[in-house]
Amino acid sequence: MDRREFIRTLATGGYAIGVAQFLGVDDFLSAGDGEVPVVTALVREDPDDPWSLTERTRYVPAEWYAAVKKAFELNELLARVAFTGYLGSAVVPGSYENGTAAVSVGISRDWVSLREFIERLIAGFPVDIETIFEGDDFDDEGIDDLDDLEGGADSFEPRLVEQAHSGYAPSGVACETATSLATLGPALYHPETEQSLFVTANHAFKSASEDETHLTLPVEGGDPVAIGTLSATHPVLDLATVEPTSELEPTSLIDSPSPLRVRGQYTRFGLADLMARGERLEKVGAMTGHTTGAIQGIDAVTCFTEAFCRRGQIRWGGEMDLTDGDSGSVSFHEDPDGEDGDVLIAGFNNARTWWPGQSYVWGVSAYKMTERHGYHF
Repeated sequence: MDRREFIRTLATGGYAIGVAQFLGVDDFLSAGDGEVPVVTALVREDPDDPWSLTERTRYVPAEWYAAVKKAFELNELLARVAFTGYLGSAVVPGSYENGTAAVSVGISRDWVSLREFIERLIAGFPVDIETIFEGDDFDDEGIDDLDDLEGGADSFEPRLVEQAHSGYAPSGVACETATSLATLGPALYHPETEQSLFVTANHAFKSASEDETHLTLPVEGGDPVAIGTLSATHPVLDLATVEPTSELEPTSLIDSPSPLRVRGQYTRFGLADLMARGERLEKVGAMTGHTTGAIQGIDAVTCFTEAFCRRGQIRWGGEMDLTDGDSGSVSFHEDPDGEDGDVLIAGFNNARTWWPGQSYVWGVSAYKMTERHGYHF
């Protein structure tokens, strides 16, 4: 609703007052006509205190907000119905000037007759329906396996931390389990213990036996260092947390020629705002290093890689922006209100497309990790 409508509704009491208290009455009253405030990020008030999170708001056009909100609702409806042949969907916010949004839906090539059903279900809302091939070559084949990575003609040289005696292990460098090489993510903070944890892709531990739960940090010109032990696995999010067991501690720094510091993370509407403004995401992976790419879809649902659907996904860049060994890296964007080198996390990357017809990096959004398990960067 716009500001005038909000004020009229506020006078009637009830639910509107609850909404006002949640977002802040001042935010609504200071918005211009045709604008509404949305929470775009959770940002540390004190850069050195990961528990000093505050909400950052932005005023957005009410017309655009209504379109994106409706797209979120329809995307959730599609995931909830999960009809045969549905392989996933994503919300695609338009620009602020256009005030629009759309839903992109992927269906099996064997179920192209579903188009009419989807259009009826969406009830006239803009929808882009794509057919995706399903076949014998569709399954993912042992990504991040050490035997596949070492010595291959197309393999990359992994990015190793230069020294392991500085007291911390930065994000964006290689880490190893008993069977896989992955990328170490920035420090992840536990919601109850307020403990900082190492984090990487859960599938990096998938082939390891129950007693092979150590995470090791290869060191440039030195011996590998065991930095922690697996503490929790979240297969649906493809997220594994590792409790520190050495002198090295997790850090919110990302290894880059120009050091980057994680200052917080984007919300769902924060990602929509980035897409509306045509902003790009970045990542630093252990194999492909630093890449950037455009956001292709948010709040995405992916149902064709496992026996379950993954929700709250983000799609960005292209398949060449990620390769085996980059799993565990994060996507991020500079903090526009922070100091030089401050970034906000968009998502936790876990895979690239390997199926015909689509090209993007996909992984779970940071807000979904917080929503589901309380973790935050």
